[in-house]
Amino acid sequence: MGFLDGLMGNASQVDVDKIERELEGILIEGENIQSGYKVLRDSFIFTDRRLLLIDKQGMTGKKVEYHSIPYKSITHFSVETAGSFDLDSELKIWISGTNEPIGKLFKKDSPIEEVQQTLATYVL
Repeated sequence: MGFLDGLMGNASQVDVDKIERELEGILIEGENIQSGYKVLRDSFIFTDRRLLLIDKQGMTGKKVEYHSIPYKSITHFSVETAGSFDLDSELKIWISGTNEPIGKLFKKDSPIEEVQQTLATYVL
């Protein structure tokens, strides 16, 4: 992922093996990472049990907030694919008890269909 893509909010896929090592103390026994995406320093990770949002804070990024969302809390989601003039795809996820969705932008070549399939697998 290029620096400009991160500044523009575009997400890119992360290496599952690397993120598994980073989340060793966060994941529960038997929990497996399915896929993950990164926007600058922040990530959102799909496991077989939950959606995990990772927010690295501060100048060094050593302070980290881990936000766990059980799939049963996701009320609905939408995926908008890239078009001829709109070069980004967009993912929106609504959580029960909130009015505003969690939104992430993906580059045109990003695997937005895989994200939709992962959500559909665990939410529907």
